[in-house]
Amino acid sequence: MARILIPLLASLWVSAIALVAIQNAAPVSLRFLGLQTVEVPIGLLLAFSVSLGMAMAALLLPLVSTRRR
Repeated sequence: MARILIPLLASLWVSAIALVAIQNAAPVSLRFLGLQTVEVPIGLLLAFSVSLGMAMAALLLPLVSTRRR
């Protein structure tokens, strides 16, 4: 069951992000610590942020799971 459920949830999550990215095409610039980026669509910024968060979670998961043992 988990072999089907995990890819299904991942594909639903990617589809939801793609839908939000398509609906939010207005360009924005990001400001952080006085620095400002070029204008990019909100959807692209959101997709990049979610992808980065998922990658960081995948990289940090082995570290957290080894501490629990």
